[in-house]
Amino acid sequence: MSETSFWSWARQTPDRVALVEPNGAQYTFAELEAWVNELSHGLRAQGLKTGDAIAVQLPSVAAVFALHMAAHQVGLYYTPISYRLTGPETAYIVENSESKLFIGHQTCLDAARWALDHLDFPPEQRFGIGEMPGFRALEELAAGQPATAPEDRKAGSVMVYTSGTTGRPKGVRRPLPPMDPDTIGGMLASFQLQFGVQPGEGVHLVVAPLYHAGPLSFATGAMHLGLQVVVMERWTPELCLEYIERYRVTTTHIVPTMFHRMLALPDEVRARFDVSSVANIVHSAAPCPIPIKQQMLQWWGPTIYEYYAATEGGGTTATPEQWLAHPGTVGQAWPGSTLKIFDDDGNELPPGEPGTVYMHFEWGQFEYFKDQKKTNDSYCGDMFTVGDIGYLDREGWLFLCDRKSDMIISGGVNIYPAEIESVLLTHPKVADVAVLGVPDDDWGEQVKAVVQLKEEHCASDMQAEELLEFCRQQLAGYKIPRSVDFHRELPREPNGKLIKRKLRNEYWVGHERRV
Repeated sequence: MSETSFWSWARQTPDRVALVEPNGAQYTFAELEAWVNELSHGLRAQGLKTGDAIAVQLPSVAAVFALHMAAHQVGLYYTPISYRLTGPETAYIVENSESKLFIGHQTCLDAARWALDHLDFPPEQRFGIGEMPGFRALEELAAGQPATAPEDRKAGSVMVYTSGTTGRPKGVRRPLPPMDPDTIGGMLASFQLQFGVQPGEGVHLVVAPLYHAGPLSFATGAMHLGLQVVVMERWTPELCLEYIERYRVTTTHIVPTMFHRMLALPDEVRARFDVSSVANIVHSAAPCPIPIKQQMLQWWGPTIYEYYAATEGGGTTATPEQWLAHPGTVGQAWPGSTLKIFDDDGNELPPGEPGTVYMHFEWGQFEYFKDQKKTNDSYCGDMFTVGDIGYLDREGWLFLCDRKSDMIISGGVNIYPAEIESVLLTHPKVADVAVLGVPDDDWGEQVKAVVQLKEEHCASDMQAEELLEFCRQQLAGYKIPRSVDFHRELPREPNGKLIKRKLRNEYWVGHERRV
């Protein structure tokens, strides 16, 4: 697949449009490659060496693609940071990733400036897009640099931060691949072939922020396949259908909540849009209720593919036909990957018996950066788990029974209660707290805080609002609880372990929690 990469398409079809930004600006493959090359030289001119990291806190703009490809061409780790994070959250990732250079956006100015100032981050290594006092314009990084490729090209990688039970995000890191960037680009492109996407054909629509691993991987993979990539600034069901019709979209990476919202549109609204171009719609990130997927298949035809994976690796795939033959499955193992189900003692379980899902990924073992214990705890031999519970049938089809015991998935976004709990526990009136996912017809789950106040304080709506405001000051918006309930005492075992299932079950009575 070495002939299928972003750089090979730039050589073969330089004048074809590679990227359409949310504001309508377009970049041909040749224009984007020239920018990538200039940034590649600029990054090296800043003193960055193979294995160094850059932190990128940007909305879904063209610079994300240019910086991503540049990092992948000069042997750097590209670390995306959500533009929704606060200053302290941003600072943690910048520091933990050991990033040597930061690129931000004016929409994130306050968080970025707070983070970098508290880290004493060198002013000359701060770059920004838009009005960002104290930051060098991103244009300076590329200014005066050659538009030709560096002579000594080395493959880089992405290090995405994913949260865990400790509440602190962890960087998922792999050794830099000992291959040239074109070969890696070809490998990234080949991943999408299993979803029926064909090289050089079609349009990929980006519907979610590019700081997430899935959207970033599929968008850049589509570019390596030679597809035109079109980016939405914000997703709404009607606007998505409008984009599909306008750009003749053939493929996208989507989450089930989006299916639900599109199906909720009035019939006459859905009928206004021509979606006949769609061919390879890929979904993951959260369980999709069987009736919702059946309705989407009826509307869009046999175009919807499903996969199961994690930032750490994967995984499985189910084609539309396979899913219809095995409703509810998340697929069979990818080529080169292995699936096994183990019990708590590390014994492999027979077909049909639920246990912890373990995977082996051919791209090599990962580590949670600077957390060897968490890394070791995730492995059983050369197989790893992210804590999901499921079973394999006799034909090797994987069915998920449960997901990480505490993780909340709201609208396809992973939210980790421990981080929110650690904030609420610092409030002077809080004695104990549990953060749960509770039913939400639109988002699948929403965040709820169940709080035990100190004895001298009384539960009230005013008290709940005080706690929510406390969260708003320290957490990104999507992590803030939607509501607060008060309990006299939270259930704990004698050893102090919180029995969350007792609390969770109260909210899920009468609801199907397919996890």
